[in-house]
Amino acid sequence: MLCASGRLLAARAATSLPAPPRGRGPAGRHPRRELHFPGQPGPPPGDSLAGQQTRQSASPHRRVILRWGRMPPAVGRGLAGAELRLRRSRCGPRAGRAVGRDGAIQAAARSPKRPSPGSRRFEGTGRQALLVLVTLLSFATRFHRLDQPPHICWDETHFGKMGSYYINRTFFFDVHPPLGKLCAFLGSCLVPFAYLIVLDLSKSLPAALVTAALLTFDTGCLTLSQYILLDPILMFFILAAMLSMVKYNSCANRPFSAPWWFWLSLTGISLAGALGVKFVGLFIILQVGLNTIADLWHLFGDLSLSLVTMGKHLIARILCLIVLPLALYMAIFAVHIMVLSKSGPGDGFFSSAFQARLSGNNLHNASIPEHLAYGSVITVKNLRMAIGYLHSHRHLYPEGIGARQQQVTTYLHKDYNNLWIIKKHNTNSDPLDPSFPVEFVRHGDIIRLEHKETSRNLHSHYHEAPLTRKHFQVTGYGINGTGDSNDFWRIEVVNRKFGNRIKVLRSRIRLIHMVTGCVLGSSGKILPKWGWEQLEVTCTPYLKQTLNSIWNVEDHINPKLPNISLDVLQPSFPEILLESHMVMIRGNNGLKPKDNDFTSKPWHWPINYQGLRFSGANGTDFRVYLLGNPVVWWLNLVSIALYLVSGGVAAIAMQRGAQLSTEVEGLTRILLQGGGQVLLGWMLHYFPFFLMGRILYFHHYFPAMLFSSMLTGILWDTLLRLCAGSLASTSLARGIHAVGILSLLLGTAYSFYLFHPLAYGMIGPLAQDPKSPMAGLRWLESWEF
Repeated sequence: MLCASGRLLAARAATSLPAPPRGRGPAGRHPRRELHFPGQPGPPPGDSLAGQQTRQSASPHRRVILRWGRMPPAVGRGLAGAELRLRRSRCGPRAGRAVGRDGAIQAAARSPKRPSPGSRRFEGTGRQALLVLVTLLSFATRFHRLDQPPHICWDETHFGKMGSYYINRTFFFDVHPPLGKLCAFLGSCLVPFAYLIVLDLSKSLPAALVTAALLTFDTGCLTLSQYILLDPILMFFILAAMLSMVKYNSCANRPFSAPWWFWLSLTGISLAGALGVKFVGLFIILQVGLNTIADLWHLFGDLSLSLVTMGKHLIARILCLIVLPLALYMAIFAVHIMVLSKSGPGDGFFSSAFQARLSGNNLHNASIPEHLAYGSVITVKNLRMAIGYLHSHRHLYPEGIGARQQQVTTYLHKDYNNLWIIKKHNTNSDPLDPSFPVEFVRHGDIIRLEHKETSRNLHSHYHEAPLTRKHFQVTGYGINGTGDSNDFWRIEVVNRKFGNRIKVLRSRIRLIHMVTGCVLGSSGKILPKWGWEQLEVTCTPYLKQTLNSIWNVEDHINPKLPNISLDVLQPSFPEILLESHMVMIRGNNGLKPKDNDFTSKPWHWPINYQGLRFSGANGTDFRVYLLGNPVVWWLNLVSIALYLVSGGVAAIAMQRGAQLSTEVEGLTRILLQGGGQVLLGWMLHYFPFFLMGRILYFHHYFPAMLFSSMLTGILWDTLLRLCAGSLASTSLARGIHAVGILSLLLGTAYSFYLFHPLAYGMIGPLAQDPKSPMAGLRWLESWEF
């Protein structure tokens, strides 16, 4: 860093360029930063490049405009960057649109002499061979011992079961979008993707190799890639979107060409894939969006482009980056809904109308009585998503939790304990007796709800609710339906007049307690283990209408009433899509840790503070422990800090107009532009977690870890080149750079050799035992392997 900073801050006294070469090779196409035509006076010392500067002595038809503009397309023209453009005045003939867009970067990556065609072919073959080698090594490490352990580990319990649900077409509920459950292992592709991204951003094979080594030999990425989890699939689409974005940026000098359309469209497809696996995919969408906005802004400043051309650019990005991803995302859900057509364990999370479309559900193709009557056996469902059915069971509230009476909760699944009998408040006669006429329940009636399985009445009183302060407790009370006046509720239909009948499924009802005046509702809070982790039911004295206190009657059994078909209730696809997302969002926010779950905080993640136990807890079990390779993770953390310092120094030097050689300027642009791209990706995939209220786990950091590894590859290669470039001897400089890169590669590989049992599994004593294969490697007390 000291070498780089010193060279950046050192002003060059004599930096005027020789006359451009006559040939049409790359050197001729990319003039240096200071442009000087023969016959014209050279620039004064300290001449600034900020803004636009016109040489007054030049003729009108040879006017030179130097300005900050778009970054080189290989680096990503949408982000902050600087380039020099040579334009003729509007009076003269039209000149080339951009001059020297990649000149500084390519000059830093090649020798001063123009390579021969044979050497270029050899270099291309070498790059392809290295890509094949990197890919094979990635697949070899990921597929090695893939059959171990023979049992299910961690979240494979959920996602493996979901695969069987798809096979059987059984509907289930998950807090994530559906695409991840339909894909195979894609984690092995992460390494070659990152390799190609860094190669395109830095134009440096060593930087790409360092990045590939960091990800290949990281035990955390390896562990995630070997199990039926969503994370490797999510990371696959994130890096696919990043790679496609970088590639279409590199085609910026050929807009609307076939490669440009291909990479732009593939970016949109990858965005749909990322969001279709997890909502975390929104972060890569944000990064592509920022890149696109900056790209269009710089295009708007190019006065050589007509408004028609600008409109074409805008329409192309709307089609490929908005319309195409949205269409694919909705298509994913359409397939998901079409395949899962049978009733399953996820029914209760959704509305009654949604359930009516699932074969096997009691509402599918059902015929039930239309209007509610006394004596009917019913289920009462809360209208807020993922609250569930009014439920009771024989368990009592524990001592110290209000009155020690029968618990009343809400439950998300179909169950016999969800059944209630609706009765008049002032009689115990059986309304289903054939000698009694049918009497319908009407808006404003006072009723009792008797729990069918326990014969206790729905009851409330002035005792405080278990979890929600200032709300009243709701219990089951009485014997064989006989209780007291605290069992009386007035049933009201939202926005209806008194005396109207109550329709099953369609009427939105509220239950007002007659003694306390409170309203029956659910807080949505999860009860402790004594409440079987079901949701709290309270009676709230606040009468404001919310979905928590509005219910509908779903199941309805009454042999004395005629039935009607429920086919008319089935929702449309947009309604299904909206409801699914509302349920997923609420499910995500309501996630609670399970027993022995190792939740963590975002500040734990970059420092590799604590891992996650996938399997086994003692010396006789097959133990797999999710932990990042500490050498890789701590090197990435140091690299982020070092980049902020060196990048800040470089940016200040560039802004102050420090005179730099072509090579140093090119490396500085790589550091600022290529490194800036991946640093932005790291920030977008890490800092939002500090704002989330849901429970968090260590594995949430791995998308950000991919970007920090790419930053490490770019940073160290660039700094080594800058330090080595200060030496007079070219061979010595190359040797220092090679030794530095080789040290990084070998150090990473050796650390993988030390920690690989964490990923591939181990049997034996724990790390604190001297006989353990990991003895002496428990560098932090928080590591529990």
